[in-house]
Amino acid sequence: MGISFNAAALLSGNGIDVNSVVSEIQAAQSGQLTAWQSDVTSLQTQATAITAINTDLSNLATAVQGLTGTDGALSTVIASTSESAILNATALSGAATADYTVVVTGLATTGTLYTDEVANPTTSILPSGQSTGNLTLQIGGTGGTTANIAITAGSNDTLTTLAASINSQSAGDKWGITATVVTDATGARLAIYSQETGSAGALSIPTDTNTTSLTFEPPVGGTNADISVNGIPYASTTNAVTGAIPNVTLNLVSADEATPVEVTVGPNTTAITNSIDNFVTEYNTVVGDINTQYTVNPATNDEGPLAPDTNLRILQSSLASDITRATTDPTSVSSGFSNLAALGITQNDDGTLTANSTTLNSALVSNQAAVQNFFTNSSSTGFADRFNADLTNLTAPSTGILNQDLASNQSQQNDLTAEITNFQAQLAAQKVQLDSEFDTVNSNLEQYPFTLYEVTAALGSLSSSGTTTGTTPSTNTTPTSGESVSGSTSG
Repeated sequence: MGISFNAAALLSGNGIDVNSVVSEIQAAQSGQLTAWQSDVTSLQTQATAITAINTDLSNLATAVQGLTGTDGALSTVIASTSESAILNATALSGAATADYTVVVTGLATTGTLYTDEVANPTTSILPSGQSTGNLTLQIGGTGGTTANIAITAGSNDTLTTLAASINSQSAGDKWGITATVVTDATGARLAIYSQETGSAGALSIPTDTNTTSLTFEPPVGGTNADISVNGIPYASTTNAVTGAIPNVTLNLVSADEATPVEVTVGPNTTAITNSIDNFVTEYNTVVGDINTQYTVNPATNDEGPLAPDTNLRILQSSLASDITRATTDPTSVSSGFSNLAALGITQNDDGTLTANSTTLNSALVSNQAAVQNFFTNSSSTGFADRFNADLTNLTAPSTGILNQDLASNQSQQNDLTAEITNFQAQLAAQKVQLDSEFDTVNSNLEQYPFTLYEVTAALGSLSSSGTTTGTTPSTNTTPTSGESVSGSTSG
C-alpha cells in the first residue's frame, strides 16, 4: 500500500511524521525477513522433534545392548533355599540350573582365649620377684603366626596394660587379634579374640611359653564350617561358602544337622523379563514418537514437523525390518524360539510391541539357554546382537541417520541466521539514510509558508503601487517531529 499525504496540510507548514514514514517504507521491504524468521522457527521445531526421537533411539540401543553378551542380563540365575534360618544362597552368572540338598553341621567360628579371673586388673601379673615375663600366642594353628609378647614390670605387667600392649603390637592386622579386659562379679579376665573365622582364627598359648602368673582356659572356637552338599562333605573357613556349589555362595546362618536344606538354582525370570520388558518399552517409545509425526492434527489438518523428512521414513523401515528378523541359531530354532512371537512378543497394527509375560516366563523356565541364544550367542548372530549392530550405526555421532539430520538442520539455521543478521544490518543503515532524507524534506515543508510569504512580499514590492499584497503566514502548529497527514494526494 502506498504512502499518502494531504497536500493542503503539507503546504500549511505542518510537515510530516518522519518516523512513521520511514517505518512504513521499511515495513514494505521486511516481508523476506518475516519469512526467514518463520523458517528458523520451523527448523527449531524440527530440531526439537529430531532430538527427542534420537534420545529415544539411544535409550533403545542401551536396552538392546543389555540383552547381548553370554554373561549379560539373560544369563542371570537366582538361588533359593527351603530354610532361610539355616542358610541362604546367592547365584552368580554361570551357575547351572539344579537342585541341591545341604546339611549344616557346624558354623565357622572365631578363636577365643581367656584367663582365669584375677582380683584386680591393675595388679602385676608377674610372679613375685620377677621383673620380666613372656607369652607366646599361636594364631591359626601350627602353620599360622606366632606372636611373642614380652612383658616388663611397670610397662605392661597388668591386665589393663597388657591388653593395650597386645592391641598396639597387633595394630594394622599384624596378628589379627584383639585383646580386652572383662570384669564381672568374680573378678577380671584377659580375653583375646581372633578377627578371622575358621582354623585360620584358632588361638592357643603353649603352656611352656607362659612365664606369667596368668592361667589360660582351653581355647574356644577357631573351627571351620562343616557342611555337606548332596552328601559330599565340605569344610570352609568362613560362613560364606563359595566352593561347595560352582558359582553359588552359601551364606550359613545357623547349624542344624537334623534339618536338610533344599537349595534351588534356576533362571532369574524376574530380572530377565524386566530386561526384555525394558526393551519392549523403549522400542514402543521410539515407534510411538515416529507415528506421531505422521498423525494428522484435526485442528490444523497438518502432520508433524518431521512428516516430510525422508530419513525418518528410512529409520521407521529399518526398525520394522529389525523387529521381524528371525534367528538362525540352531539351539533356538530347534527349541521353537526363532522369533519374538515365539516368546510371546507380538507386533501391533501401529508397529508397537506387546509382551505376554506368561508365555515368556514359560519359555524361560522350560529352556533358558535357548531363549538366551535367540537374543545373543557367541557367534553374535542372535536377534539382539544384530539389532544392536544396526542401532550402533543408526546412533553413531557423525553418521547416525538422525544425527545427520540434526547437523543439516543446524547448518540451515546458521545460514538463515546469517541472512537475517545481514538483512537487519542493511535495514538499519537504510533507516539512518531515510531518516536524514525525510528530516530534510520535513524541514523544507515546515519552512514553506514563510518562504511563500517572503516571495509574495518581494513580488509585491515590485508592483507600481509599491505596496505589499501578501499576508503574514499563520503560526506553524507542526510538532517538532512533524505529523503524518493522510489525503488523496500520493507522494
